[in-house]
Amino acid sequence: MRTSVRRISLGLLLLVAGLIAWFVIYGGRFLQHEDPLQKADAIFVLGGTRAERPLEAIDLYKEGWAPYIVLSPGQLEVSESVLEQRGVPFPRESELVRDAMVRLGVPREAFLPTTGYVDNTSEEANLLRAMVKARHWHRVIVVTSKYHTRRAGFAFRRGLEHTGAEPIVRASRYDLSDPARWWRIRPDFRFAGSEWLKLIFYRFGG
Repeated sequence: MRTSVRRISLGLLLLVAGLIAWFVIYGGRFLQHEDPLQKADAIFVLGGTRAERPLEAIDLYKEGWAPYIVLSPGQLEVSESVLEQRGVPFPRESELVRDAMVRLGVPREAFLPTTGYVDNTSEEANLLRAMVKARHWHRVIVVTSKYHTRRAGFAFRRGLEHTGAEPIVRASRYDLSDPARWWRIRPDFRFAGSEWLKLIFYRFGG
């Protein structure tokens, strides 16, 4: 009886050790999952970075992958509403990003307006769904960061379900994260760890 218990315990320990080893070696690389680039109707830039993702969108636009760019409107802070109520003009972050992209050679008319505000990836997917249905798009390039690509792909495929449109998830080439060594750098460790928790939440229907 004791021999059987020891064997089971040893087996469980080896299993746990194997899972930990896999997670350390492949945990970051698993989170980065991109789709092959294809010509698309638009480039949708997710919020969350000030320049990293917009810079990728600039390159994709200039390379001719899509004729339009959509910038995620982000979330409006309560304090911004207070400023507006007091008559203080306060530009949205997406407006500042757009103006910088125009200065880098993207025509102003290439940017499509959005309505409302979004607070997370799921809401961004719902926003894109409305635009896809209104404009009859068939393919959209979704630009984000390396560790966010797998979850973004899951969210946008779910968000565009039954629309006939296909999301193509693309990581910014300006993201300097290293998925192969995600545990060695504190920002990478935090980002990857957060993405794993959110991915599990998504997989359970969140």
